[in-house]
Amino acid sequence: MRRGGFDNHDAAETALRRFLEGEAGGFNADPNQSVDDYLTAWLAAKALVLKPTTMARYRDYVHNDLTPAFGTLKLDELGHRHIAAFVTGELAAGRGKTTLYRCLATLSSALGDAVRQHRLAHNPASPPAMHRPPSPERQIWTAGEAVRFLEHCHQADPDMADLFEFLIGTGMRKGEALGLHWDDVHLRERVLYVRCTLSAIDNNQLVITSPKTRTSKNWVAISPRVAIALQHRARSRGHAHSDPSDPFAGLVFCRPDGRPLRPHTVLDRLRQLSQEAGAPRVTVHDLRHLAATITITAGVPLTVVSKTLRHSTLSTTANIYSHLTQQAAREAVDTIDHTLTRAQHRNDRRAWLERLRPPRDHIQRLREALNLLRSPAPTGFCSATEKPRSGRATTLRPPAFRARKRPSSHV
Repeated sequence: MRRGGFDNHDAAETALRRFLEGEAGGFNADPNQSVDDYLTAWLAAKALVLKPTTMARYRDYVHNDLTPAFGTLKLDELGHRHIAAFVTGELAAGRGKTTLYRCLATLSSALGDAVRQHRLAHNPASPPAMHRPPSPERQIWTAGEAVRFLEHCHQADPDMADLFEFLIGTGMRKGEALGLHWDDVHLRERVLYVRCTLSAIDNNQLVITSPKTRTSKNWVAISPRVAIALQHRARSRGHAHSDPSDPFAGLVFCRPDGRPLRPHTVLDRLRQLSQEAGAPRVTVHDLRHLAATITITAGVPLTVVSKTLRHSTLSTTANIYSHLTQQAAREAVDTIDHTLTRAQHRNDRRAWLERLRPPRDHIQRLREALNLLRSPAPTGFCSATEKPRSGRATTLRPPAFRARKRPSSHV
């Protein structure tokens, strides 16, 4: 392989050394490699480890956005100025900030792998050329609105009502509920196991994949309302086609013929039923937020809520539901204030009672007074056995402690 165009001999030696290191590491370190060639190879490597839905999103961003913008540049020449110019042009053309941010995140992930493989010295997409857009404010139902919606669903569409009861009662994700199999449901023990999820590639092809995170693959408790919905689904299961080799066989929530429900079908039905019930317009994922909102406002500890929702970390729960944890924080500091105030009132009452009681050393004072009376008289006074001037012997004793004369014990 021959390469030219270097400014001097040292630059050529550096390119040769990096190329040989890349060959030893199993990746292409050609100094003339273009961004298009690198992203194509990167997608081929990622296809072995990523889920099909993630791969479809990465492929769209690479082919539709990144390759047209940076494909002709050499990978070593790609800089932050090129990415910043791309962001400026896309925003001026009216591109959505959230979509553009995800596109840049894909590019940053690809270039980050190049840095870890020592293909690049640094990641030109880090720090990002634009900040992450704030999440839109979600519309969460109240408990009354949720009850009104469910009552209408049970009358208008009982099958969908079972699904929505399940989503609100467990807080599971939409794909996890649609990918739930009867083999993972244990009604007698009132638990179920989240093992897979139903996803749509390009909103068209349905596939069964693993859950979103490693902690998502876990047990979920079943409440009495959810158990009733699952029992109704079991009774209406009928004699649907069941093929062991079919990944969609044995789904809990499916169409009458046993085929899976499409996520967009569930969303359209939710919006239609909520409009009929007079409830605000929400998404299917908002039902998961509704479950979290009900539990947090009811005083359930945040750690328990995080485990119930199967978040990877507690900080994820705290960040998503920060508007609810603020109220919990106010209640926490109010509890501290009330506790300290009650303790202060108890201390004040105890001090007031101490002032009413006699001194604690009054017994010691009494003993000191008795010892003083029993001690020998000072010089100039008669002692207890000294005879007075009259010649008659007497014994000096305190009047209050004069002992009685005991009778003689013998005749």
